[in-house]
Amino acid sequence: MSKSASWEMKGTWDSKGAWDTKGRWEERGADGLAEGGLRRMGRVLGGHVEAGAVPGLVALVSRGGDTHVEVMGTMHAGGPEPMRRDTIFRMASLTKPVTAAAVMILVEECRLRLDDPVDEWLPELANRQVLSRIDATLDDTVPAARPITVRDLLTFTFGFGVVLAPPDTYPIQTAIRELGLDTTSPGFGPEEWIRRLGTLPLMHQPGELWQYHVGSDVLGVLVGRVTGQSLEEFMRERLFGPLGMKDTGFHVPADQIHRLPTSYAHDPENGELVVWDEAATGKYSSPPVFQAGGDGLVSTVDDYHAFFRMLLNKGTFNGERVLSRASVELMTMDHLTPGQKTEKDAFGDHFGRHGGFGFGMAVRTHRRDLASPGQFGWDGGLGTTAYADPAEGLFGILLTQSAMDSAHTPRLHRDFWTTAYQAIN
Repeated sequence: MSKSASWEMKGTWDSKGAWDTKGRWEERGADGLAEGGLRRMGRVLGGHVEAGAVPGLVALVSRGGDTHVEVMGTMHAGGPEPMRRDTIFRMASLTKPVTAAAVMILVEECRLRLDDPVDEWLPELANRQVLSRIDATLDDTVPAARPITVRDLLTFTFGFGVVLAPPDTYPIQTAIRELGLDTTSPGFGPEEWIRRLGTLPLMHQPGELWQYHVGSDVLGVLVGRVTGQSLEEFMRERLFGPLGMKDTGFHVPADQIHRLPTSYAHDPENGELVVWDEAATGKYSSPPVFQAGGDGLVSTVDDYHAFFRMLLNKGTFNGERVLSRASVELMTMDHLTPGQKTEKDAFGDHFGRHGGFGFGMAVRTHRRDLASPGQFGWDGGLGTTAYADPAEGLFGILLTQSAMDSAHTPRLHRDFWTTAYQAIN
């Protein structure tokens, strides 16, 4: 009999040094996942945990109604508390596709239009000045050739973003730091954040160049202005509620904080794990002043699976429509010209390996590894990755608590995706 529907596997290293799997198998369909491939996934991921690359992880692959989950390691490095399937992770930049979906809901309701200027809702970004060149002083500017549009924000081409250079290389970077706009958790709210952003010139003309991250944070402010709600309130009403994402939000409630693991970075000298954010006393233990549309969400593997199942199903979830098919197709297609991709592609595996970019996430435009063209998704700098492959009907998500600031976590992510694709039945 073929195996399937759902399998959750937990593993430990036995006294002989072998990976001992404990779980349950149910019937698997021919269009699902292969038992042998999933066993290999367990061995490979378990090896990374045993080597200390990450204290623990939760991984999910899903295909054809067949879902497989791995739960390994511990919540805290050196601690006894085991990782759990319902562990709540800091999603980091996996927030971006969710923010894009929230904006597309407003587009579908004709409360926003993709190619309309955002001036009406964000007057702080009207009548922009643009640096004459990226290394210019802040008063060396020219007028913007046109207004910023909603589409510019969704595709990260509105003229402002993370500068991919060492800190304080250019005057604009120094100004961003001095205004407190270089942090993921500013001590001021969205109104003050957008006001401060509006005091700076753009780095490039609107529509000229893809630049990372800041577009999603602006979209979060835009959602609040259009709806009169906080970003979280709107997401909860229109996305989290309908999708059953009960553990997703911008902080972890006190009675659930035990489900949040310690977050780790890597010591640049020796690569060892160092604490970046504690659980009970950390930045996600209380509601943030600024709900960041670019990297602020926490979630679980099952919650985020529901969101991506909706995208892979062209906007429906459990028979209910959350987004139109056309909106999902628009979100998950490449919108960038070769000229707009120049800076993105210059950073190779970090930003350029996909080829294209949709709304708030990457889109594969070529076959470079096992992923099919058309695959869409993104990665989070705190150790998360999630993609869907429409050609294969495959979805995968890997959540860890170790940042992408050394070779260890990206290597784990690559091995996860390799084993996910060879697990196709």
